Parts: sequence; C-alpha cells; structure tokens
Amino acid sequence: MNVDQPTVDPQGSLFDDADLRPLPQDIGYRGPIACAAAGITYRQLDYWARTELVVPTVRGAHGSGTQRLYSFRDILVLRIVKRLIDTGVSLPNIRAAVDHLALRSSEDLARMTLMSDGATIYECRSADEVVDLVRGGQGVFGIAVGSVWREVEGTLATLPGERPDGESVTPSDAQDELAARRARRVAG
Repeated sequence: MNVDQPTVDPQGSLFDDADLRPLPQDIGYRGPIACAAAGITYRQLDYWARTELVVPTVRGAHGSGTQRLYSFRDILVLRIVKRLIDTGVSLPNIRAAVDHLALRSSEDLARMTLMSDGATIYECRSADEVVDLVRGGQGVFGIAVGSVWREVEGTLATLPGERPDGESVTPSDAQDELAARRARRVAG
C-alpha cells in the first residue's frame, strides 16, 4: 500500500468532512447489526473476526455465548473490506489496507480516498493525487472513505447499540414506532 504523509492543507481534501460525527467509542453493535450496516453476511463477519482481518474493538467473544461488539470504526472498516473484496483486491493487499487504516485518526479517514488498480491500494488525500494516479494508468476504482462513513452513520442512526457492560443504548434518532420496530427486527 502506498502510504503518503497526511496533508495539512484542508483545501486539498476531496470532500468536506465537517459534518461527520463519529459515534461514541464505548458503544458497540452486535454481529447482526454490524452485518446489516456493513453489507456483509454473518459468515463473513465471523470468518474475518476469527482470522483477525477485522476484530471487534468494543468487546471480543470470550467463549461460547458471548457477543462480539463492533465499534462504528470497525463497521466502517468492514464496509471498506467488503468493497475491496467485491472489486477483486487480493487478501494480502486488503490486510495491508486494514493495517494502514488502523494507524489513521478518524480525521484522516474522513479525508481519505482509497484507489486501486485491483492489485495495489493507494491512499489519496487530494484531487491532484487522484488525477495523477489515474493519468499514470494505475487507478481503476476509488473508495471515498468519508462517503462510506456517512453511509454507515446513516444506517446505525436508527439501530440499537450496547455498552461493553451489556447496557442497551437506544439511538436518539429512532423517533417513530416504525423505526423502533425495524431496529428490533435487525437486532434479532
């Protein structure tokens, strides 16, 4: 993965990240909700956790019957992994991308675009970098992490979360009965 130093000039960012608000770090989401928000199957989620591709950071599974809890950031990474897999990127390159994303702050993630030619993944932080990559014939597709952030945020806004101690957290955006029923159905 091509790792560029973060740019300090906000004029170089590909989109405005001012309206991105991460959910609290101490709220997690159970497997079925993480799957729904990331667009993956439970089998994929379980396999990626067991192979340590994406592990839950709020609470891991500790024996039979315990529930993993995935953070907002975990679900963001799950959704990015799904998109990379769907475009044919190799597992070693996906692992390198996941490791790279883990080192980035939330602010860096929101301004980042991942580009790939199907073999290598590049981090682009400005429109000029994207244009240079495409001009060089390397970039085939891109993932604007800020856009994925908004998608995950929108999905989780109406779904219930949980604190590591098991306390249930109802989202403040789930105002109507239909949204509450939908959230209960997804939580299973």
